[in-house]
Amino acid sequence: MVQRPFGPYRHHLRNRYLFGADVLLFSLSTLTAFALRFERFDWGPVYGHAASLYLLSSLPLKLLIFWSVGMYRRLWRHAGVVEVERIVAAAAASGAACLLLGAAVLPLSGAIPSRIPLSVLFLDLLLTAAAAALPRLAVRALGRRHHRRNLEDARPALIVGAGAAGELIVKELLGHPQLGLNPVGFVDDDRAKHGQRMCDLPVFGSLRQIKDIVLQYAIEEVIIAMPRAPGRVVREVVRAAAEAGAGTRTVPGIYDIISGRVAVGELRQVEIQDLLRREPIQTDFESVRSLATGEVVLVTGAGGSIGSELCRQLARLSPGRIVVLGHGENSIFDIYHELIESFPSVAVSPVIADTRDRERMRHVFAAHRPFAVFHAAAHKHVPLMEENVVEAVTNNVLGTRNVAELAAEFGTEHLVLISTDKAVRPTNVMGATKRVAEEIVQAIAELEGRNFVAVRFGNVLGSRGSVIPTFLRQIRKGGPVTITHPEMRRYFMTIPEAVQLVLQAGALGRGGEVFVLDMGEPVKILDLASDLIRLSGLEVDTDVEIRFTGTRPGEKLYEELFFSSENAIPTPHPKVLRARNGTLPAGLGTQVDRLIAAAQRGDGEDELRAMLQRLVPDFAASGAGTPVRSTLVAAPAILD
Repeated sequence: MVQRPFGPYRHHLRNRYLFGADVLLFSLSTLTAFALRFERFDWGPVYGHAASLYLLSSLPLKLLIFWSVGMYRRLWRHAGVVEVERIVAAAAASGAACLLLGAAVLPLSGAIPSRIPLSVLFLDLLLTAAAAALPRLAVRALGRRHHRRNLEDARPALIVGAGAAGELIVKELLGHPQLGLNPVGFVDDDRAKHGQRMCDLPVFGSLRQIKDIVLQYAIEEVIIAMPRAPGRVVREVVRAAAEAGAGTRTVPGIYDIISGRVAVGELRQVEIQDLLRREPIQTDFESVRSLATGEVVLVTGAGGSIGSELCRQLARLSPGRIVVLGHGENSIFDIYHELIESFPSVAVSPVIADTRDRERMRHVFAAHRPFAVFHAAAHKHVPLMEENVVEAVTNNVLGTRNVAELAAEFGTEHLVLISTDKAVRPTNVMGATKRVAEEIVQAIAELEGRNFVAVRFGNVLGSRGSVIPTFLRQIRKGGPVTITHPEMRRYFMTIPEAVQLVLQAGALGRGGEVFVLDMGEPVKILDLASDLIRLSGLEVDTDVEIRFTGTRPGEKLYEELFFSSENAIPTPHPKVLRARNGTLPAGLGTQVDRLIAAAQRGDGEDELRAMLQRLVPDFAASGAGTPVRSTLVAAPAILD
């Protein structure tokens, strides 16, 4: 291969016009330094000769130093603090070299009779620094002026957060006029920043003043540049902007940035998960790897929202094989092909099976002998299970018993049951059956001495059939958005953070525990619906009506995290608590057998509810339309 001459250096003189400017200006700097020293341009034959020799020798020396530090291969239109520091460093280095040249090298070599006056050398240093800086900063200023002209017709934007992310967003907007946003200033709750300027833009005031500032400056877009801002702050900003008629965008949350999914400067519309934004979850990957790396892992319900995300995160741990098991062929087809495309080095075995079919499940366990099992297969919709008690019992109870017993029989080391906060003092069939499933896992863990545990959490944003997709569908139709009760509150998590904590809890398990995830504060469903309407660019009641329909059978106003009898203790992970119920119902195995047999016979729903109540004494079914109020037992209160 033929290389071009000076190939590695061919871009070093990219800014040839700056090189020419430096030749001229550095020469003028030296001549001006002599003129200032002698207060005239006639320096006599001695100093005239010295000035000529010094100029001829110092000029190439300065240019060589500036070239060596890369002053001619920078994009000065985008210059920042680093480039200014580089100018100062180059000027200082050239000044030191010229000081040595004029004060020692030239006189000692006999080229000139005496050293160059120190005042000339010092003035030359200062003038050289100014001569280097002026044309480069002029390029930067012209570039900014050009960007500003391009943004004259862009939509005015207010940046929320005068920090590093805010600075980056302003630079992105100025550097990319095609985005159509013109930053006009910042707001920040740090009072020390008020009245100051950053990126040559004013910091107007605090977040409480957003509405007034939007109206005063005709802001059309509010950009939230606070990756660490909690959901509460994001909600307040979105509401203030909406009330003033401005749209909102945001930078990604810190979890997305750290995980490498997106860059800080990537703007997007505010989404519902931003309103619940919390601190990123710190996962102990070493302990989690022990569940999967090099091992066979079985995920039941793998086509569901939680099951499919479990498969994705497990695949990143380099398992020996993932067995994706589900009853619906379409969902298993989707996750199977996603995994083999995204993780070609991971072996994936798709299995269509029903956990209620014990012989089919026995064949699966015998064929794959999984090291770890994540049991996410379940019926989860409260109103549907109130009308289909048989299905709730056979799927949630029989299916769990089959999986747990076969896992113990075939030597599975870890089993994690995905449970729900509705299992605590349940008022519905779904919650009661999930509580029985927890009891089954605990009993088998204690009997067999296995690391079988349950993980309890609340609603998951974006899961199929959950409240958010339902609200979005209603908003697209023009409303109404239906809410059962104005005081209804629920715990929410995003799917990725829920699955991260499920994996962490699985690694922490020693057998028989129920782990509860820290889900922050419960969210009012009415507030969630109102925020979602605003994020859709609409007004509550003006464009989309919110209608209250009355609570449904088995529905609580508030969910709980622990039974009053449960002993909750912290774990090494701050977002995971461990609870252990000291006693199981007497004759649990016999009662579960009778319940399953009754469901398989198709006994009456009242009889099945009565049998569930004997297994779960706290189970108290509510009448249709009667809201169930319960004392909210949150994790911090348990620990106090």
